[in-house]
Amino acid sequence: MNLFQAQSNEFLGRHIGTLNATESMLAAIGAGSLNELINKTVPASIRMKEALAVPDAVSEAQYLRDLKAVSMKNQVFRNFIGQGYYDTITPSVILRNVFENPGWYTQYTPYQAEISQGRLESLLNYQTMVADLTGLPLANASLLDEATAAAEAMNMFFHHVNRTEQINQPRFFVDAAVFPQTLDLIYTRATPIGIEVVTGNYKDAVIDASYFGALVQYPNSKGSIEDYRQFIESIHAVGGFVAMATDLLALTLLTPPGELGADVALGSAQRFGVPLGYGGPHAAFFSAKDEFKRALPGRIIGVSVDASGNRALRMALQTREQHIKREKATSNICTAQALLANMAAMYAVYHGPDGLVQIAKRVALLTKTLAEGLNDLGYLLESARYFDTLQVQASDSGKIRELAEQQKINFRYENNSIGISLDETTTQADLLDILHVFATAAGKDVAGLTFNYEAVLDTIPGTLTRTSTFLTHPVFNTHRSESQMMRYMKSLENKDLSLNTSMISLGSCTMKLNAATEMIPLSWAHWSKMHPFAPVQQAGGYQQIITELSQFLCSITGFDACSMQPNSGAQGEYAGLLTIRNFHLANGDSHRNVCLIPISAHGTNPASAVMAGMKVVVVKALENGYIDVADFKIKAAQYKDVLAGTMITYPSTYGVYEESVKEICEIVHQYGGQVYMDGANMNAQVGLTSPGLIGADVCHLNLHKTFAIPHGGGGPGMGPICVKAHLAGHLPGHWSTGATNPQNSGAVSAAPFGSASILLISYAYCKLLGAAGLRTATEYAILNANYMKARLEKAYPILYTGENGTCAHEFIVDLRPFKTSAGIEAEDIAKRLMDYGFHAPTLSFPVPGTIMIEPTESEDKAELDRFCDALLSIRQEISAIEEGKADKATNVLKHAPHTQAVITADEWNRPYSRQAAAYPLPYVLENKFWPSVSRVNNTHGDRNLICTCEPVSSYAEETA
Repeated sequence: MNLFQAQSNEFLGRHIGTLNATESMLAAIGAGSLNELINKTVPASIRMKEALAVPDAVSEAQYLRDLKAVSMKNQVFRNFIGQGYYDTITPSVILRNVFENPGWYTQYTPYQAEISQGRLESLLNYQTMVADLTGLPLANASLLDEATAAAEAMNMFFHHVNRTEQINQPRFFVDAAVFPQTLDLIYTRATPIGIEVVTGNYKDAVIDASYFGALVQYPNSKGSIEDYRQFIESIHAVGGFVAMATDLLALTLLTPPGELGADVALGSAQRFGVPLGYGGPHAAFFSAKDEFKRALPGRIIGVSVDASGNRALRMALQTREQHIKREKATSNICTAQALLANMAAMYAVYHGPDGLVQIAKRVALLTKTLAEGLNDLGYLLESARYFDTLQVQASDSGKIRELAEQQKINFRYENNSIGISLDETTTQADLLDILHVFATAAGKDVAGLTFNYEAVLDTIPGTLTRTSTFLTHPVFNTHRSESQMMRYMKSLENKDLSLNTSMISLGSCTMKLNAATEMIPLSWAHWSKMHPFAPVQQAGGYQQIITELSQFLCSITGFDACSMQPNSGAQGEYAGLLTIRNFHLANGDSHRNVCLIPISAHGTNPASAVMAGMKVVVVKALENGYIDVADFKIKAAQYKDVLAGTMITYPSTYGVYEESVKEICEIVHQYGGQVYMDGANMNAQVGLTSPGLIGADVCHLNLHKTFAIPHGGGGPGMGPICVKAHLAGHLPGHWSTGATNPQNSGAVSAAPFGSASILLISYAYCKLLGAAGLRTATEYAILNANYMKARLEKAYPILYTGENGTCAHEFIVDLRPFKTSAGIEAEDIAKRLMDYGFHAPTLSFPVPGTIMIEPTESEDKAELDRFCDALLSIRQEISAIEEGKADKATNVLKHAPHTQAVITADEWNRPYSRQAAAYPLPYVLENKFWPSVSRVNNTHGDRNLICTCEPVSSYAEETA
């Protein structure tokens, strides 16, 4: 080893767990070398011949030193910009125990409820918080951001009202005083599906039967608190619905939207302890009247019971979700913002209702105090009814801006007025500095403020002052000391299996290492305290990271341009299809609206296509899982005059590199269409091949899969898109970056660079691995998958392989035969794996009755072997049933998982031992993970939908 260079390569061995076991694994597979395995697996026709244009790897220590220097290019001004983004104080106990804790940020989406009860309880707290504060009974477990939440409300109303062809109400009213980024995105989402957006002052709006709904802001973008009751009645009178974008902190003092008659309330929970992060990630909230429960976008956490009759939580009403409804879905939401929703929920648990009211009153009183000081200086305000935001008339705004920036202060500037938004971090000294800027601009030497925290909040109208209670549940009124709070969060963490417990081998989801060095900088102030609408010259560090990461991703994908705006994989799909749509429109081909989608495609693909205004034509698959090229040719020719493009995943969702992929791309191009490649399986491409080389025109990248951003219990995610040069001019724009016409900007997220702060993670991943390391990671992802396949294929049928009998980075195990031979379902095996300490692989996708396994490159051989040993042991348990040695109805699989309470109960009347149930293999004894509930009853939870914390009365009954 060259000791002078060893440090630069240290991360490779930390990230790739099987580097030292290569030979033995290759022997098990039957390959002579890693290169031989790759040559047998990846078709030569699509192999890259040049190295990636990514710099050589740097050490972790050097990376952190370099990044600290880059961070100092961000100038952290005092931001009073507002517009849905506010500085906040993250309680240290939440920062350390949730935000910086892999026990919370490496969890997967809680599809396996029995080992997800902790985050499910926290998300139920979040839903309760939202429902209570908004005054509406039904809340989901978060959405991506406020602007997309508003678009989801519009979409839901549109489909709810226009359910039949006989109804034609295509118009949606948006008050001009909503946040500009929200209006920007509303236009984007409305146009492809035929919604006509009408903007104006809600007071002057003439509402007729052509309207299906409306959106208003409360308080609005200028800070004014408006009474929308009469306007809401006018919308309801024509059969329409109203969504109210609002603010959770303000709602502790204001009459909630539900009590005003709104049908939906939405907004951002960011100011509940979630850092600004130059735009994200943040959790949007969304609540609605009960009539929308079957159409509500996103995930809903519900209360059910387990097999022992105990309370158990689960994701409710999953038949609403896009992966089930496919092209009939009205939303393509796949990723929530679970980690950030959990932070916001814990913020409410930490402060409780009294603490939140105290914070809100302090902000409101500081705003009132500042208003009085500005009035004394002769400045006029546009509204006398406000919570935290003032709109100040100022003909000398240019001079004020110059003076403010000299003091490192950012305001919001609009023509001849200035917006000032305060938050919980604002101090009395801040107010004095603000007033000094305005006094100097007015040519006055003296200005003063009188701070009176006993003053009456007459800036909030009496008719809109909150009188109803909220957050009465014990969880919001118990954990006041830090010890209590710490133990509560730890108790929830202990109920959840995450990557700090064991591997999570989810096919298509790539649950790889989220290295601590990649994560640490997210808490640094120069990254976390940047406002997304701060002047671009203040964000030099972010601009450098975004530019360099864009270049890395373009090299990796073989494309020419990149947009970092989409803040989830599904948003990336949508943005990619919009880019194709815009390209066709620019060429005068508005009639091109058909998208060919293989039946094996991800569930979000057809949903995204419909949202982009396209018609989905499904293409068949062959028995071996490949796209049926003959069927593809027939349908491409059939729709050649209207073909917009195709959506394909590569390697395929079945885990194989299809030899025909180039031919498929050529067919689409022959008929004037464009090729969109779903980037879900980029972990099997990086450094070996690329979408651009294969023939695609656009692809999205799940940075939360291939590029190491953690899943966070169901989000955050990022889904940037890369495109060829001819599509670069059609990428999403944004109001804040100077789009000349917001109506046509094509924005797909509230912030110009989506959830910008987590781009640091993928940037680190690329810098720490370098070009050679990125390729090596792909090779070992393929090696690990083929090793596991080799260990399992004698016991289980493997569904699909490539021409040489190998798989890509994932493979599908067929469990359907066991239903006939032993009465065992795929779900039984998934639940039994919990007793062995593992999360199940992807269940029944893309083929019902199967599991799809993806080990990733970052698991070590011992962990791969433990997982294989578990599955092989389960196969023996199935054999015992097949041979009549175990009862077909009462066995370890049918009763799985086994909780500690079940195992230690005084009575045990099952025909198998407690040892067999709880400790089926020796390694389990060393590190037992206990599911906290028995198998959850899904049907009960849907039939008896409860999606908020049970009322206090239920607890009183229990203790009576």
